Amino acid sequence: MGALAPITPTRTGVASAGAAVAASDTISVSAMGPHGALLEIINGNAAPDVMSISDASTTRTGAAATANAPSVTNGTSKIFSISRDQVDLATGLVTVTHSVTTTVTYKLYPV
Repeated sequence: MGALAPITPTRTGVASAGAAVAASDTISVSAMGPHGALLEIINGNAAPDVMSISDASTTRTGAAATANAPSVTNGTSKIFSISRDQVDLATGLVTVTHSVTTTVTYKLYPV
């Protein structure tokens, strides 16, 4: 399991090639901005990356939210909005899992 590190943009720009994902990664609430974070997954693998992004929030009626289960097609990238509401209050984390990890990288931006 890896703790994803955020990239903090600046006015003059920040270069980032991204960093490798693990089969199970976490995003700490402390790595997020006041509005959460943007998570970009870049899939350079020959297979799709079937992911799961945890969500500890609840609906207006109090029902538990369901985890997001997106897929990133091979050779493409996707950006996901991660809300502070998704953080598990017991751990302070959002968990992201991946079906493939070779040549799959991420960029995490606090917002």
